[in-house]
Amino acid sequence: MTDDPIHSSDPLSRQLHAEMLDSLDEELEMELDDQRLEALVAGTAAARQTGSDLDRRIYFRELLRLQGELVKLQDWVQHRKLKLVVLFEGRDAAGKGGVIKRITQRLNPRICRVAALPAPSERERSQWYFQRYVSHLPAGGEIVLFDRSWYNRAGVEKVMGFCTDAEYEEFFRSVTEFERMLVRSGIILVKYWFSITDEEQQKRFLMRIHDPLKQWKLSPMDMESRRRWEHYTRAKEVMLERSHIAEAPWWIVEAVDKKRARLNCIHHLLGQVPYGEVDRPAIALPERVYHPDYLRAPQAKEIFVPAVY
Repeated sequence: MTDDPIHSSDPLSRQLHAEMLDSLDEELEMELDDQRLEALVAGTAAARQTGSDLDRRIYFRELLRLQGELVKLQDWVQHRKLKLVVLFEGRDAAGKGGVIKRITQRLNPRICRVAALPAPSERERSQWYFQRYVSHLPAGGEIVLFDRSWYNRAGVEKVMGFCTDAEYEEFFRSVTEFERMLVRSGIILVKYWFSITDEEQQKRFLMRIHDPLKQWKLSPMDMESRRRWEHYTRAKEVMLERSHIAEAPWWIVEAVDKKRARLNCIHHLLGQVPYGEVDRPAIALPERVYHPDYLRAPQAKEIFVPAVY
């Protein structure tokens, strides 16, 4: 029997190879979606030149390698009962969601989960500001990725006038101590800011405007963020200066090139947690047990999903 699963005569080997290709297709679908978005604004003044784009073969090879390392990191976190929190902050359309998707794509959702909190309710607005975030923090053996975090107060809430000056100042008095408390409790805290240019955000917003599959991502807040670009810039600069601490420093991801941003961020994240291989016993699939007296009951045809494809 040949070692090449593509040309193997063993049906199981060919099936396993097909499953691997299906897994790759999931990433390809997301990448093809990116291409489709690029095509929607092709020829516009906002379209970016692609001459310096990362070679697709290099990108896929590195992404799959890094995702393999993420699985090892996940196993290590679970095995050692570590608690990992990663904050993803940045301007609207900076690519935070794309990186989060690639991180979680091959991980166990029971171990690695995403916290993307909606606007606070009336009750939550009366609570201690950090209270609703605390409930999403990990237990031992878990990873939590915050798609935006408590730093909303330093960005959106400040720029849009959703908090008072007193609340804003109290946030900065509290946040560094809050994060030091998290670290002292054993949480590994990693903070990323995704940085894009004014021109790149303009292009990505145009993509969403022209794409019916992505228009749901555009909110009135997004539209207002374009008008208040400089206000957000000042708020970001203050935030980085006042909350960059040794226990939980900020890390800036250059995100104009989406592919490089994904690889660089995942590579950096892997370096923040020393991890190793978790020794596991060899897995042996048990033999199927057959009962000669069992007859499978017929199913009514009308309850099956129509085979349209």
